Amino acid sequence: MQKQINIQNKKARFEYEILDQFIAGIVLTGTEIKSIRDSKASIAESFCEFNEKGELFVVNMYIEEYAFGTRFNHRPLGSRKLLLNKRELKKLNKEVGNKGLTIVPLKLFINEKGFAKILIALARGKKLYDKRETLKDRDNKRDLDRVKKSFNR
Repeated sequence: MQKQINIQNKKARFEYEILDQFIAGIVLTGTEIKSIRDSKASIAESFCEFNEKGELFVVNMYIEEYAFGTRFNHRPLGSRKLLLNKRELKKLNKEVGNKGLTIVPLKLFINEKGFAKILIALARGKKLYDKRETLKDRDNKRDLDRVKKSFNR
C-alpha cells in the first residue's frame, strides 16, 4: 500500500475567494513523478495561465530534482501542461479573460490509479479587509470550539 501524497497551497484559500474547482491531470516526465511520490514538490507560489494555443499551464510549480536521476533530470521550476476537457478549458479561458479572475492550484495529489492530479480553482483576489474578516472568523471559531470542549467534560 502506498502512502497518501497531499501537497497543499495553504495560502491560496487565505489570499483568494474560491469560486469554482476543477481536477486536472499533469503532463510529467519520469523523474518528476518520482519526486512527487517522495513528496518533494511545492505549489505555494504557483499559478496557472493559458498560452496562445488555448492550453493551460501551471507556472512556478517547484518539483525537486530526483535524487537518483542522471544528467537527464528535469528542471525544478518550470511550466507544466494541465489536462482538462475542451469544454472546461473554454469555460476557464472565458472567465479569466472577461472578469479578471485567476486560476490557482490548491492541492497536488496522486489518485488511486497512481496518476498525479492537481486541484485548481477559479478565484478572485481578496481585499485586505476580507483577509482580516477571515482571520477574525477563524479566531472566533477556535474560541467557540474551546468553550464547547470544556463544556462537554
